[in-house]
Amino acid sequence: MSEPRILIADDEPPARARLRALLGDIAAEFPHTLVGEAGDGVAALELLAHTPADIVLADIRMPRLDGIELALLLAGLARPPALVFVTAHDEFALQAFELAAADYLMKPVRAPRLLEALRKARRLAPGDALLKELAPAGRERLRVVERGAVLLVPVAEVLYLRAEQKYVSARTAAREYLIEESLAHLEAEFAPRFVRIHRNCLVAAAAVAGVAREADGDEGGEAHWALRLKGVSEHLPVSRRQWPQVKAQLGL
Repeated sequence: MSEPRILIADDEPPARARLRALLGDIAAEFPHTLVGEAGDGVAALELLAHTPADIVLADIRMPRLDGIELALLLAGLARPPALVFVTAHDEFALQAFELAAADYLMKPVRAPRLLEALRKARRLAPGDALLKELAPAGRERLRVVERGAVLLVPVAEVLYLRAEQKYVSARTAAREYLIEESLAHLEAEFAPRFVRIHRNCLVAAAAVAGVAREADGDEGGEAHWALRLKGVSEHLPVSRRQWPQVKAQLGL
């Protein structure tokens, strides 16, 4: 088994330095590779976009993106790392374990306790340590990587999600983004907020402005139903198979 790759995410330089020193202290008992350090959740996502990690040691209270939302966004990765929260705030413990964190360490961290947490995280198969079930609130933003930078798109602004080859296109009124998540995963997480209208498309229920009856050459020229959306001019066709469910879910 190869050495686990570890990423540290904490906004306080002394806290990162302490974890780095502790990792050095237990290196003989827990061989590993420290792949990087990040000062907040966004920087951690940017590092992970090009530097995979097996374990993330993350603070909870961080600027721009805190550890809880970082955990939710990591769930979208093809192989999510095991997550160990390292924090001075014990009031987050319950929420951390709802997010299926591998462990939860209180500052100041001691070497034996860190070793225990890392061994626990190491025993878990890839993906098992993170978000078997999302916290009740779910994510508020989607992770988008563009030219090495991470953009966080508010879910509330997404009008529809459409599968396009190996990516999913997330459309807002302003523009389109490409995200590396499966449509099935997004549907399971955000139902009933998003409604499936076609095998390759989910629409935000709140974004529907109305329906229209249109002709479609792809379906033998027969008329079909299409949805009109707020903020964009395009109409999205509803498949004949999905129409009864869409009609019921949207109260049309």
